[in-house]
Amino acid sequence: METKELIFKGFKLNGFLMIFVMLIILAGLVWLFSLGEIWSIITGIGLIVIWTILFFGYTKLEPNEAVVMIFFGKYKGVLKENGFFWVNPFMTKKKLSMRARNLNADPIKVNDQVGNPILIGLVLVWKLKNTYKAMFEIDAQTMAASKPGKDGAISYTVSKQMDAFENFVAIQSDAALRQVAGQYAYDNNVASNRELTLRSGGEEINENLLQELNIRLEMAGIEVVEARINYLAYAPEIAAVMLRRQQAEAIISAREKIVEGAVTMVKMALERIEDESIVELDSDKKAAMVSNLLVVLCADESAQPVLNTGTLYQ
Repeated sequence: METKELIFKGFKLNGFLMIFVMLIILAGLVWLFSLGEIWSIITGIGLIVIWTILFFGYTKLEPNEAVVMIFFGKYKGVLKENGFFWVNPFMTKKKLSMRARNLNADPIKVNDQVGNPILIGLVLVWKLKNTYKAMFEIDAQTMAASKPGKDGAISYTVSKQMDAFENFVAIQSDAALRQVAGQYAYDNNVASNRELTLRSGGEEINENLLQELNIRLEMAGIEVVEARINYLAYAPEIAAVMLRRQQAEAIISAREKIVEGAVTMVKMALERIEDESIVELDSDKKAAMVSNLLVVLCADESAQPVLNTGTLYQ
């Protein structure tokens, strides 16, 4: 797709040189008015009008700034060269910032792949890439001009223009985040262990989110440099239930480890007793020993010894 962004090739002059020219014109004005003649006064008035018009041709560009040039509604290109310049004063100059900006979006409530309500938020770094699309493909100029300033007056400023872009980025990032979050489950509790989830996805989820954001913002000439999920939690209405489920799963997992270790220890004990011929145990004695060892090893509390004053069978 054609970007349509053009580098400004119109006439531009070094701003300091133009200041020198205007000082010469100013000196000429003083000389003309000093003559006191009718023709000199009329000429001086004309030069004052021209001098005033020329004064509005100055523009200053810092690093990572750009000025979109519009001549009576016709796009003439963008000036990105740093410095102090003078251009046609009848040019409408729209200054833009090409610097990177952060957007820390508040967490939003969405449904994951299985329908569980979750809260998810993101942080991203964005910047303008194509000034033509940013100015003319979306209605950012109207949004910027419609915001009154601190004094209540409606005017165009760079800060209001960039705020309009940021508002556009915020809305599109909300939509992109909802779409990406709906493609994955929250965790592996309701998905297979090999399936990608929001909790386990990590960089892959962030990469998918970055691609989705750049697809949505490409029409506005905006590039997302980095995007990451910075907040992820269950929604309040199911958070308590999910917490109990996680606690139950943790207890089950811990019990499995304890039983596995206890069985291994009992097996080692029986094999060692038999190999070293410490004592001969029949099936009933082995069963009793296994039972006692499992109770001691798997119990939550310390086992209380019981003294048997008879034999093992009494």
